[in-house]
Amino acid sequence: MVHFNKASLVALSVVALSNARPVKRIAQVIADATHDWEQACLAAGGGQQCNPLSQAAFSTLLAAPGPCAQQDAADNMIDLAHQLNNDAEMIRLTQLFRQQPRNAPDSLSTLYCQTAPRNAELNGLFNCQFAGVNPTVFTGNVQVGAAGTIPFGLNAPVNPPGACPASATPVPDGQQLEQLVQSPGTGKQVDTAPPAKSTDAAPPATSPVVNTAPAPSPAVPATAPAADSKPFTLSNGQDAQALNAKFATLTSDSACTDGDQACTDGGFAQCVGGKFVVSGCAGGTQCFALPLVNKAGTSLACTTEGDAEARIAATGATGGITGNGSAAPVSAPAAPVASPAAPVASPAVPESTPAAPAPAPAPSADANAKPFALDNGKDAQALNRKFQGLSTTSSCNLGDNACINGGFAQCVNGSFVVTGCAGGLTCAAVPLVNSRGTSIVCTTQDDALARIAASGAAGGLTGQ
Repeated sequence: MVHFNKASLVALSVVALSNARPVKRIAQVIADATHDWEQACLAAGGGQQCNPLSQAAFSTLLAAPGPCAQQDAADNMIDLAHQLNNDAEMIRLTQLFRQQPRNAPDSLSTLYCQTAPRNAELNGLFNCQFAGVNPTVFTGNVQVGAAGTIPFGLNAPVNPPGACPASATPVPDGQQLEQLVQSPGTGKQVDTAPPAKSTDAAPPATSPVVNTAPAPSPAVPATAPAADSKPFTLSNGQDAQALNAKFATLTSDSACTDGDQACTDGGFAQCVGGKFVVSGCAGGTQCFALPLVNKAGTSLACTTEGDAEARIAATGATGGITGNGSAAPVSAPAAPVASPAAPVASPAVPESTPAAPAPAPAPSADANAKPFALDNGKDAQALNRKFQGLSTTSSCNLGDNACINGGFAQCVNGSFVVTGCAGGLTCAAVPLVNSRGTSIVCTTQDDALARIAASGAAGGLTGQ
């Protein structure tokens, strides 16, 4: 495994691009980009829906997400604003967030989204660029004028380069657009003509504007879909509630079909020979069905009750872990659900640590409002790196759990026994969201990536 210290990273940062411009990592405190929006959301009555959307949104300002990820997140934020009486402040702040520059670790301009937004309030909006990026070369060494270097709906490069509807000039490196301007702009191109016609540019970013948040679009009613614009989000939460309600009626003696998986007597249960075989969860945790966050479906995990409640509430589903029995019953105990498992018994990731206190109003540097969130994400990455070096022949201690070859592994008699995940799923360590620690789940790779990115940890599953 290759390790970089600060000195080597500094050395890398001065490597020159092919056009002789020095490479300069241009970044920002991404959590600041949605801090004010989250406060406006809470003030409007958004409750537990606010923080998950805020986290998901600011994570799209990293370099890895696709060109349309920021717009998709902004659409989700507008959807929630519609539900909260078309809250004008949430809409204004979302429009500014949509135009916030993205990180540029290669000092190149970032590509523009090439699809239209769902919500009319975002029409014509696109992200500014930081002032320090190369204005003529975009991510992937794409030259200006090529596909992705012109915002959707326009027919010429942005002029001046790096501007956006809210600002007639690029944003100073690392700064937040909402701290520089109040008006989100008109949603029209600053200037699509050749540079010689730059006098057609939009008004300067410093133009005084009072109460300029646009009126809510009549085309999008206040009854727009709930917490997350992904059509499966609420259904996933309700499906998880239905499974948990079903699991509450099961015992280790309940009849089952080989291959069924469930949560029974607080542990993870698999059907073998027509009976459930239960594996207990680590101390302080128990087995729950949880909603996926990046596709339709659910997963099983050993985690804390508070974490399970928070993940379900983030989907917009009400009624706690079981929905108070109001969710539709499922036809089988857990056949469609993957087999995850108990959290790794690692001293670096204590599951029994009490939940952290409520955060201060301003979020921490790169994480979210909960002080342990970033640490949880980094701990999950460290575990996933460790799992890459394990095999079924690796030595272990009774009670150790891990992910090996994409499956959930438990230590039995000094060696790992691996249970494969259901089709299309893989085993991964993911951060808890409501207390200090991690858990191991069988889920999709995209779901695991999304959970880690939402913690503020950069570098994907392993932090590399």
